[in-house]
Amino acid sequence: MKLGIYGGSFDPVHTGHLLVAQAAVEELGLDRMFFIPASQSPFKARQKPAPDATRLQLLRLALAGKTNCEIDDQEIRRGGISYTIDTLRDYAKRFPGAELFYLIGADNAAKLNEWREAGELAQLAQFVVVPRPGGAIAHFPPPFRGRALKGFPFGVSSSQIRARVQKGLPIDHLVPSAVAGAIRASGIYI
Repeated sequence: MKLGIYGGSFDPVHTGHLLVAQAAVEELGLDRMFFIPASQSPFKARQKPAPDATRLQLLRLALAGKTNCEIDDQEIRRGGISYTIDTLRDYAKRFPGAELFYLIGADNAAKLNEWREAGELAQLAQFVVVPRPGGAIAHFPPPFRGRALKGFPFGVSSSQIRARVQKGLPIDHLVPSAVAGAIRASGIYI
């Protein structure tokens, strides 16, 4: 079994996230893709994400009808700082023998050896990136195994979407329509 694990703040989930997941499913032949929203990113300690329930609701809307994609809220349930090692240990235990592929931003690849318990992390999963348009090619430090996907490069970030919402600019086509509607209705990010 091949499992994709896609961690992040998803604050909010956007079309770029969905395209990365789709590329991974197709190019790696994944059986299942898990979206795992972080409680608090160790790399964004000063940035407080939107409420957990809101981010989970937006993910549910974005993934509706996608039968090979699931949401795993274990990092939110654990609370505190979310460390990838804890999540990968859980997947290795729950799915013994499965190949684990962890999706990351290309800008994070070179820093993997700085992640918590990097040696064990490198053994548990292969790391996968989709480069951002115009971005550098990802290089994985030893002992990490990794690869880049061809994907569907889409230059958008959650911070850009939050900024557009604050300025009253449209976000249609940057997020799924149901997500755009929920963001407008809730007033989040204003």
